[in-house]
Order: sequence, then structure tokens, then C-alpha cells
Amino acid sequence: MKKVAVIMGSDSDWPVVKGACAQLEEFGIPYEAHILSAHRTPAAAADFAKNARANGFGVFICAAGMAAHLAGAFAGNSTLPVIGIPMKGGAMDGLDALLSTVQMPSGIPVAAVAINGAKNAAVLAAQILAVSDDGLAAKLDGARDNMAAQIAEKEAKLQTELNESAHF
Repeated sequence: MKKVAVIMGSDSDWPVVKGACAQLEEFGIPYEAHILSAHRTPAAAADFAKNARANGFGVFICAAGMAAHLAGAFAGNSTLPVIGIPMKGGAMDGLDALLSTVQMPSGIPVAAVAINGAKNAAVLAAQILAVSDDGLAAKLDGARDNMAAQIAEKEAKLQTELNESAHF
């Protein structure tokens, strides 16, 4: 199975990004997490991106706030899929990061999840890898089944509560 590269522009992103790593672990997907900056370590970030395919990676997850050029920098240096996590914070509370992540030039796409959407970034990475991995696809199907079962449980609990308190 290909690995996922989880890249943060700063260690301050880790409290959110570790949720993506936990989700990848739950699916049994190997990953590496690194701090690389599009602005402070541009050569190291570019080198990592350019060599990622040869190093066994299949997808990038890039988390960055404010200027949020990290995902775009990786997309510009690799043809592997890039998923951007815009991080909350800064003067615009993450909206600037979201816009920086999604406003990519034609031919250099970055998929974006919600602000601080680390878990969805990991699920999307799993879905990308599952295109060629039936075992992983089955794990994703199982996760969806579990979500549906949880909702059904909550619905049954709600209906029981409503029926017990009905006064009509």
C-alpha cells in the first residue's frame, strides 16, 4: 500500500493534524508526518514533493494557515494528489487559508476539505488509495456502515424519548 505524506507548515498545526493521522491509523494506512514550510524551507519542501512517488507515497495531505501555500507548493512539485487542510486562525479565522488552498491555477489542482477538516482529509486520502486497493475499499464501506448504524441508534433513542414524553 502507498503511504500518505502528512505535511504541516508549522508544529502549531499538529493538534488538528493528528486527527488525520489517527484516522489513517484506523484504516491501517501507513503515513509519515513532517513539518515543511513553503516559505521557510522551500527547497526541502520541493525536494520532498519531487521525490515522494519514488519514496512510496501515493497522496499528500498538507495543512497550513493564513497564506496557506503549502498544498499549492506540493501540487506544483508533484503529480500526486494533494489534499489541503486550511487551518483556522489568523486575521480571517481560516477563511484566508481556505481561499489560498482552493484558488489554484488551471492544471495544478488541490482538493480542499473544511477548515480544520483533518479527519475528512484522511478519509479522502483513503478513498484515493482505495481506487486500486479492494481491502481498503472494504474498510471504507465498513466505516460508512458503522456511521449509518450510529445514526439509526440515535434515531431510535430519540423516538423512544419522544414517545415517553408525549402528552397528546
